[in-house]
Amino acid sequence: MFVEVPAPAVVEAPAPVRESRWRRLLRAAPPYLYLAPGLVLLAVWVYGPLVRTAELSLYSWNLLPTSPAEPVGLDNYVRLFTLPDFGASIGRTVVLILGLLPFTLVVPVVVGLLARRVTGRAATVHQALVFAPMLVAPVAGAAVWQWMLDPRGGLVNQVLGSSTNWLQEPGPAQFAIIAITGWHVLGFAVLVVAAGLTGIDAEYSAAAALDGATRWQTTRWITLPLLSPTCAFLVLMTVLLAAQWSFPLIDTLTGGGPSGATTNVYYLLWDYAFGSFDAGLGAAAGMIFFLGFGVVALGLVRLSDRLSFHDS
Repeated sequence: MFVEVPAPAVVEAPAPVRESRWRRLLRAAPPYLYLAPGLVLLAVWVYGPLVRTAELSLYSWNLLPTSPAEPVGLDNYVRLFTLPDFGASIGRTVVLILGLLPFTLVVPVVVGLLARRVTGRAATVHQALVFAPMLVAPVAGAAVWQWMLDPRGGLVNQVLGSSTNWLQEPGPAQFAIIAITGWHVLGFAVLVVAAGLTGIDAEYSAAAALDGATRWQTTRWITLPLLSPTCAFLVLMTVLLAAQWSFPLIDTLTGGGPSGATTNVYYLLWDYAFGSFDAGLGAAAGMIFFLGFGVVALGLVRLSDRLSFHDS
């Protein structure tokens, strides 16, 4: 006997409710709203002045409100490359960067590796002592260093048993600016290295120790390669900010002298604009340095990305 069963009724799924365009925009807006304050400040304090500097580099103006700016086209750039102190300042900036690398890269890595076993309150005290010079105002630190470097009985000459005039001789003055700037930024670099070492998983070193690797082999083949992105970041910071870090010290201690021995690119463009009252020339120098440092920064960022990719 067969029983006829009716076929199940087909229930159609309700049509999806299409969101309006405004609703979709509201759903996607929160991330951009979080970024909006930073983007506004970036536009106001960075890109706005940058556009104004590019415009000003095409004019001749002595910074006086009563004196109108006269358009000169690219004459400021042409004149800039004919000035001998422009090329010389680039060379001094390269020397400054190379002189600061031991303070921002070599010494921090060595200190960070040696201080890894310091824990607890001792680690906190160590980090505070190392970072303390960074908290000293550059002008106040320069006043103390000026007293210590005094050629007539200064502390440095007493310790070294010399009579060197550290701030009035070209070679010693350049070395003094590099050393004092390095003393100021050393603590910052040490903390960056310490943060990079903290981010390295300790299991790598433990596995290498189980395989019979010595401490030096573990450091050479595991720790340092994994720390390479941090080192690339410190190199990038040194290249981009070395001239800026040294500016208050140069302005306080040497004024760019003696005979321009401590005048780097940052101090030079300031001198063009506010020392010689040539705003157009200073703006042109600023644009050249911005483009030059931008190319270098792009190369270092790509190198850092490659190192991070290989380490991961």
